[in-house]
Amino acid sequence: MIVVQNKFQTKKGFGEKMGARFTQNNLETFKGFIRVEVLLTQGMEETDELSVNMYWDDKESFETWRNSDSFKKSHARPAEGSTEAPKESPIISNKISIFDVVAVKEGAISQQ
Repeated sequence: MIVVQNKFQTKKGFGEKMGARFTQNNLETFKGFIRVEVLLTQGMEETDELSVNMYWDDKESFETWRNSDSFKKSHARPAEGSTEAPKESPIISNKISIFDVVAVKEGAISQQ
């Protein structure tokens, strides 16, 4: 299993709005997809910071999704000359890291 982490720094106030978009897609239809977590860093004063962690069976599954029409469509900008006005991106920076999962320990199920 791998985790693909995309860490974004965004303009203040955009983190929560953008975060919801990462679960409004068809990721679950792709072979090898396990889950996605969208984390918003607490206590940021001047910017927002999002960490999008995607869990995949393997890198090949992730690359299949990344090269898909679904991915391209969700990341498309309005075409030049389009009647849809291009919007300024709230993203200041981002970094993608890929991790191999080498160990996992789950918590005990709470009995309440």
